[in-house]
Amino acid sequence: MSPSRPFILRPVATALLMAAIFLAGLVGYLQLPISALPEVDYPTMQVLTFYPGASPAVVASAVTAPLERQFGEVAGLSQMTSTSASGVSVIVMEFELSLNIDIAEQEVQAAINAAQSYLPANLPTPPVYSKSNPADAPVLTLALTSSELPLSQVEDLADTRLIPKLSQIPGVGLVSIAGGQKPAVRIQINPAALASYGIDLEDVRNALTGNSLNSAKGNFDGPAKDYTINANDQLESSDAYRSVVVAYRNGAPVMLTDVARVIDGVENNELAAWVNTTPAVLLNIQRQPGANTIQVVDSLEQLLPQLTGTLPRAVHVSVVSDRTTSIRASVRDVEVELGIAIVLVVLVIFLFLRSFSATLIPTVAIPLSLVGTFGAMYLAGFSLNNLTMMALTISTGFVMDDAIVMIENITRYIEAGDSPGKAALEGSEQIGFTILALTASLIAVLIPLLFMGNIAGRLFRQFAITLAVTIIISAFVSLTLTPMLCARLLRYRPLRERGRLYQASERAMNSVVAFYGRTLQFVLGHQTATLLVAAATLLLTGVLYALVPKGFFPTQDTGIIQGISQARGAVSFEAMSRLQQLLTRVVLADPAVQSVTSFIGADGTNTTLNSGRMQINLKPIGERPSAAAVMSRLRPALARVRGIRLYMQPVQDLTVDDTVSRTQYQFTLEDPDQTQLDSVADTLVPKLAQLPQLVDVVTDQESDGLAVALHFDRVTASRFGITPQTIDNTLYDAFGQRQINTLYTQSNQYHVILEADPRFQIGPDQLDNIYIQSSQTGSSSTSTGSNTAGSSSGAGSGVTASPGNALLAATSTPS
Repeated sequence: MSPSRPFILRPVATALLMAAIFLAGLVGYLQLPISALPEVDYPTMQVLTFYPGASPAVVASAVTAPLERQFGEVAGLSQMTSTSASGVSVIVMEFELSLNIDIAEQEVQAAINAAQSYLPANLPTPPVYSKSNPADAPVLTLALTSSELPLSQVEDLADTRLIPKLSQIPGVGLVSIAGGQKPAVRIQINPAALASYGIDLEDVRNALTGNSLNSAKGNFDGPAKDYTINANDQLESSDAYRSVVVAYRNGAPVMLTDVARVIDGVENNELAAWVNTTPAVLLNIQRQPGANTIQVVDSLEQLLPQLTGTLPRAVHVSVVSDRTTSIRASVRDVEVELGIAIVLVVLVIFLFLRSFSATLIPTVAIPLSLVGTFGAMYLAGFSLNNLTMMALTISTGFVMDDAIVMIENITRYIEAGDSPGKAALEGSEQIGFTILALTASLIAVLIPLLFMGNIAGRLFRQFAITLAVTIIISAFVSLTLTPMLCARLLRYRPLRERGRLYQASERAMNSVVAFYGRTLQFVLGHQTATLLVAAATLLLTGVLYALVPKGFFPTQDTGIIQGISQARGAVSFEAMSRLQQLLTRVVLADPAVQSVTSFIGADGTNTTLNSGRMQINLKPIGERPSAAAVMSRLRPALARVRGIRLYMQPVQDLTVDDTVSRTQYQFTLEDPDQTQLDSVADTLVPKLAQLPQLVDVVTDQESDGLAVALHFDRVTASRFGITPQTIDNTLYDAFGQRQINTLYTQSNQYHVILEADPRFQIGPDQLDNIYIQSSQTGSSSTSTGSNTAGSSSGAGSGVTASPGNALLAATSTPS
């Protein structure tokens, strides 16, 4: 029995069924999210640990190594990379695609708890994790500027009013502050004044930490009344700290203001950010792996006006980068291309059928098949992206095949003299199996895509399933609606009864068929030559396949270029700030650039003081050349800025890396011997740079920085009762921006920073001014440092110990 027969005999039921398919697909289309590509990100998590003042070696051994040991036992971990820099440890974990990121979050938190006992006790905050990929560009970047308020107040407003609410939006993985100037109380000690009183830095730190507490004090519970005990135990401002007594000398108090400056400053004074050339606080919002970019940004934009309304009018909030602009444009372009494809297919059908009624029948199959697919896409959790829309565009030609085959066979019976109803029944019964076979063969081609593994399989699975569903729906429509419409719309008209245009087109069509017949006869008459041409074509195909460039995914032009600036390792923060702004001015001078945001400083996102980040936002694509052309045009101008280099690459919608790199491709060298690894890297990089195919060959190995190696004189120190721990603590107090206390308020917490006066942090020779109190009764006090023999300018210059009571010798070496 023909599968089409019930539908031909019941036209009303068939029409209602098709209407149901169309309406279900239309509802699904309205609910489908929009994205550039299927969400196939690896579950990725980042763990940040701040240890201000610690050297990279200390961070690596005391922070990174204990955490890595615990993270290595997390189930489903496929890759782990870490970066240990001055004052910060960054560990990025990439998990298997099949692992849910929420499960990974629980495992990571348990591993952090297990590592707590191995971490330094003086960490200012425990390790903090986020469900985000640091290599993924922010989906939205906000710039907060003010011409009236200092940036420290602007940062505080962003930290207390914007970040908590923005972080609560589903899909947001991390909201980070770039160039944040968080308020803090900074206590800048004058070591010379301190030594004149016979007081060391540890005495000051102990006095300050003991004078400001915010702890429980209990209550009085009497027979009739209960009293809660409150006190002024916490110092709540810089003015309150100025009156702290750090010691008594000759019966008189030594106030903190006698030996230090107490100022309202910032927690880290080596951070800065700009929007164009204006100092700003940047909020970079990253999505969770797997979250839909447009849904996240839409939710952010809906909430943003409400949040900015809570800020003072002096604070201006602007959106300087929106990743969804290019995504929406690309999907919109594909939708236009889909519409053009449908129009062209219909015109081609009409050209060959030359009948409005005959053309209408397969034309109806197009929207039914495509719109019906949207309903299946919604049920499968897909999105409208470039790949699923490409599948629909490709299927536009496929959905016509089944309907045309059905129409041709039914028309053959009508032209033989059968009535349209009888012709539809007989023709559909005869061709039904053929349509099923065509459908099965087309779907069989997609089976390899359905079973591809890893990220490529995830990427093309939506494409394959969307195309397969469209083909199945088109086959169903061709077996139901098409024969039913043929029975009611097709009528036989002899050629003589048709118009002149039809007769002329019929003669043209006959000429085409006759020409094809002549060429076919020629080919059949020269079978050997035809086989040789086929073999040569096959061979040439193989040769061209070997010659065609290959890659995982084409480079996209999203309108955003990411730049990483790199200066010499020994550059100061002030010099780095000047160089970064010089790069910004060069970039802004290009007519294709709309705006630039940049920041410098070690804040976890950026891990070293001698590097910075830059995001170049280009004008709409119709007003500029390609991003690759813009980068090629910028490179010569940027190369003229001496002392710094900017590495650029376009931001991509598909990110498979888990670390931010200065270049598009990465090659990893591994060796347990650090010396051998450095030697091989120094040899390999210059040779790679000589290859003409490569641009911007760099290494993340940095050996041009300066470091001071301190050698303790343990015998002398022991004679004065001074331990290496005391020396370490004193040095940390002076040069580590040490967080010694916390101010607790209703809305936020602010740190108290202890350091030596900036005048005494200029170079290694300032060690002479650091004083440590002897713990031995009757012993004299001593300086931690040594006098400088000669100058100390440049890597390798010596700072040697002098006679007397010096406890250590310092040697300046490359870092």
